[in-house]
Amino acid sequence: MPAPPISDSAIKFAASARITPGPAALFRGFARVGLSGFGGVLPWARRLLVDTERWLTAEEFNVLLGLCQFLPGPNVVNLAVAVGVRCCGWRGAVAGALGLMLGPFLIALLLGLLYARYGQIPAVQSVLYGVTLVGAGLIIATGIRMGLNVQQRAVYLPFAAAAFAALVFLHWPLPIVMIGGAALTVSLSWWRLAREACQ
Repeated sequence: MPAPPISDSAIKFAASARITPGPAALFRGFARVGLSGFGGVLPWARRLLVDTERWLTAEEFNVLLGLCQFLPGPNVVNLAVAVGVRCCGWRGAVAGALGLMLGPFLIALLLGLLYARYGQIPAVQSVLYGVTLVGAGLIIATGIRMGLNVQQRAVYLPFAAAAFAALVFLHWPLPIVMIGGAALTVSLSWWRLAREACQ
């Protein structure tokens, strides 16, 4: 039975769903992320890459961020470099990382000078406490959204729960939990792929 014809609108949507940015677009995009992310830029990075610009799918974002968490350095900076390399090589890596860090660096420099002068004022302490809570909420919301986009969640969510319990309740070292969790989930994924190939 022949496959049904694909409409022109579906073809246009598929073409527009994947956009490859140049260095200038990467710089502008990650500059917006860096200037938006008070308390943490990961939610804004996901919004840029997946929802707004559609440079990555939700699944690609999860995989790439997981890889960047194993690399030394800040996760989102690693993500900017990885996305830049993927899109347009070393120029994209430089543009993404520079766009992400330049604005926050200048703002942090200014705020550091102001904090040294006014940081002990109670009103300033209250504002900083509120910003911390907002940042924590954004990180939690992003984690939930990423979990909802994981394929076969019922298989992999127990590993996330076990890692959480090992870190929070058992106080195991983070490198051991990360390496052990990665080894277990990668082994499970290979086993599932091998089993599906045999069927």
